[in-house]
Amino acid sequence: MTPSSEPHQVRDILTSCFRSGDTLRSRRVSDIVLSGMVDVPVPPTRLLADWDREISTRMVLEPGDVEAMPLARARARWPDYTRCVRAVSEWTGALGLPGVLASGDSDVALMACRGAKYHHDGAQYGGAAFCNLLLSEDRGFDLHFPSLGRRIPVCRGTVVIFDTGQPHGVIRRGSSGFDVADFATDQDCVQIFLTWELPIEHAQVAHALKIAFDIAPSTSLQPDTEQVLLNGEPVIVCPESGRWCRVD
Repeated sequence: MTPSSEPHQVRDILTSCFRSGDTLRSRRVSDIVLSGMVDVPVPPTRLLADWDREISTRMVLEPGDVEAMPLARARARWPDYTRCVRAVSEWTGALGLPGVLASGDSDVALMACRGAKYHHDGAQYGGAAFCNLLLSEDRGFDLHFPSLGRRIPVCRGTVVIFDTGQPHGVIRRGSSGFDVADFATDQDCVQIFLTWELPIEHAQVAHALKIAFDIAPSTSLQPDTEQVLLNGEPVIVCPESGRWCRVD
């Protein structure tokens, strides 16, 4: 048999350095994105109006921004909130993550975005995976993971779990990158979603995302520096293309 003349391609290694208690650990950034659909009702008119007022009068939500919304006030106007949480809990349970949302370690927040520039969250949330429940109607946008070639329609009932170190953004369907013009303030393009922080060291979460821990020599970890490394070098994400860029 003649040996192949094609060059051997070495796969890039993406590493998250994250704080675990008083120490800094390393782990592989997962390329697994879990997604599905759950049955959640349309938020009530009163709640939708309150969200619109919050965004238009109390927030500065520029194209590409992702900001927190008041969850406690929303729950007072949201009789189906518990139903939404239960739907996500049943979905995660079916994936082999029973009770992970109710473990007490999974923080939940209500978020709004006017699209989302490409970014990763490994510098702030490297010790977590995100579980998002999308609450807005389909307005022609996708949650895009450029490094993985995954596009997930942003529509009510979509639920997704992904590694915080994986680059992602919300872009117009059919486009190849983030464009500010697609999210002008005079367009109906705001998305609302619930998000849970799932502890990445939770055995079931790590198993579902196939996380390998402590993959970098401890001597290579900079004290108190949570970051994402590409082949051992610090990197950032281009907000328009989603490509990795080395830190100068």
